[in-house]
Amino acid sequence: MNTKSLVSISDIGREEILSLLDKARKFEENPNRRLLEGRVVATLFFEPSTRTRLSFETAVNRLGGRVIGFSDAATSSSSKGETLKDTIKMVSNYADLIVMRHYLEGAARYASEVSSVPIINAGDGANQHPTQTMLDLYSIYKTQGTLENLTITMVGDLKYGRTVHSLLMAMRYFNPTFRFVACDELQMPQEYKDFCTQNGIKFTEHKDFSPEVINSSDIIYMTRVQRERFTDIMEYEKVKDLYTLNNAMLEGSRDNLRILHPLPRVNEINQDVDDNPKAYYFDQARNGLYARQAIICTLLNIPVD
Repeated sequence: MNTKSLVSISDIGREEILSLLDKARKFEENPNRRLLEGRVVATLFFEPSTRTRLSFETAVNRLGGRVIGFSDAATSSSSKGETLKDTIKMVSNYADLIVMRHYLEGAARYASEVSSVPIINAGDGANQHPTQTMLDLYSIYKTQGTLENLTITMVGDLKYGRTVHSLLMAMRYFNPTFRFVACDELQMPQEYKDFCTQNGIKFTEHKDFSPEVINSSDIIYMTRVQRERFTDIMEYEKVKDLYTLNNAMLEGSRDNLRILHPLPRVNEINQDVDDNPKAYYFDQARNGLYARQAIICTLLNIPVD
């Protein structure tokens, strides 16, 4: 069975993270390389996606590989009742690597256990999103010149936001200070606060997205309140617009501050922020191409010059 997959950011250590960032830099310098000639990558998206799916497919195409798969589970045999195990074992007959997004937490780990080819977790429920984390780390490194000793403020849906969970875990190697800004209903889960405590990571919790919090941050990581994670629509309506960043709120912020967002955004970043040089979320999305090229080549043991 395959043992070399990327399911959780905890699957890789500090040196592997730094190696992936270096490879991402090389791919940014030259993203068009024929390193996947003759290789097939399957993209299995049981949950909707735009940026993640398109960036993975672009990464494969720019590397000279072929893409198979589906972007809607309704068009796959899972709609007929086929189990995830059977789908993965069948697709692993055809592809050299599988990229999978699934609505169930733990689905990617299970897939990695039954697959004969590497699995890349492109998001499993509210659990993990490790490739987003790698592009986030690359974006932070590019804009700050370091990953060390940064103050990172996470805002919005910290309960269901798999991107903030993965980023928090990855930053444990780099002595961060976290600010968690969320309402009672969407606070960072206790397991991740315990993770911070166990790893000596400093953090504070806030309900108010105050000037003091903004002006002492190196990175502000905004998140969308995810309607699809709520079973009670009234609870969603209650919390969806509690935190919105606008341009005026950045007037006293640090020169090096950059604003990140995994996208899509709804109301949490006003469009008047887009032209501010501190807005980095669209560049962040572009960095996903280079980070995912680095991950694909690493899992397939393809050297990057």
